[in-house]
Amino acid sequence: MIFLDRDGVINRSPGEGMYVTSRWQFRFLPNAKRAIRALSDAGFIIAVVSNQSGVGRGVMTRAALTELTDWMLEEIRGVGGQVSAVRYCVHRDEDRCACRKPKAGLLRAASRGFSVDWARSFLIGDAQIDVEAGHRAGCRTVLVLSGKTQAAEVGVWRRSPDLIAKDLWDATRMILHEGHR
Repeated sequence: MIFLDRDGVINRSPGEGMYVTSRWQFRFLPNAKRAIRALSDAGFIIAVVSNQSGVGRGVMTRAALTELTDWMLEEIRGVGGQVSAVRYCVHRDEDRCACRKPKAGLLRAASRGFSVDWARSFLIGDAQIDVEAGHRAGCRTVLVLSGKTQAAEVGVWRRSPDLIAKDLWDATRMILHEGHR
């Protein structure tokens, strides 16, 4: 199974403290849809797992998040990609929920109904919390540098990612063609 963070992995990150609240603000990163199609074609089950506290903060509604997600999934299906699950944590840090990354609850929720070999699964994200959530769930982790994090920051992290990639397409190439599967 492949778990994908959304902002900074699939679409351009809106920036620290900012939120993508409509499809008009959503910009797919180059080759992101192509990467999802390649992972789908290789037989991976793909799930999007993303903290979206804009809902809990009142910046956007659940209905707007659902509309944006439906549009994103249709765009991915339009190029032959398949996302089997989408799970969001809409809580704020202070809510102390079980699903907010870096906790593993969001990955566990997205995996329900699927037979998951955690040791052969990957979480691909653009931040330290993604790497931590992946490790807590027992996944291998790929940090992409297309979002929040610069490569130099990783050296001070408590847990390092298993792989570092330029973007989702580069991560896909590593997983599919360089023996990391």
